Amino acid sequence: MTDTTSWVAAAVTVGLLALYEIGLAIAQRRNPALLARSAHAELREEWLMAVSAQHGSEILAVQTLRNSVMSATMIASTGALGLMGTVTLAAPSLHASLGAGAAPVLTARLALELVLLTLLFASLVSSLMSVRYYNHTGFVAGMPVDCAARRKWASAGITYVRRAGILYSWSLRHLILVAPIVASILHPMAGPVAALLVVAVLFSFDRFTTDARTDR
Repeated sequence: MTDTTSWVAAAVTVGLLALYEIGLAIAQRRNPALLARSAHAELREEWLMAVSAQHGSEILAVQTLRNSVMSATMIASTGALGLMGTVTLAAPSLHASLGAGAAPVLTARLALELVLLTLLFASLVSSLMSVRYYNHTGFVAGMPVDCAARRKWASAGITYVRRAGILYSWSLRHLILVAPIVASILHPMAGPVAALLVVAVLFSFDRFTTDARTDR
């Protein structure tokens, strides 16, 4: 397969994913109520407000947040392992392309490996920041409901739980976007097909509906 074909396939793969994410960002600005990300962010805010109004809910709130921290930690571990593995696999290509005494050569495979590294690193950072914000929220939710400190930090807790959920969503999303990049590395023509499949799956997940007959 020629270098031109590999570059075109790689560009189509990355372009499909980028266009979908840009379209999603525009849709979220225009009508956030129709997107799962915005709806679930509102859900987490209302959950914290609800438990903050209920005496004796502190332990339940902390346990729920602890489960979220554990889930985000698992994503961080997955991202870290994937990042280390990708660095190991990409090291020979980087050495060959950027080695001393040789003119730098950027191939389609190397470009895809760099994109893969970027996605895995973004997933790792997002999940770690999610853990950070969930941890802060846990301190707020663990305070007695009727104490002055709880009321003082209530608005900060709502902000933290919203940010934590969005960052967790980004960490998962970056891991999903890894699949088409890996497929394109294995075979250039598999990339666009995998990108279309991933976009179709993400489109079904990104829509928010309360109708049990259509929300599958």
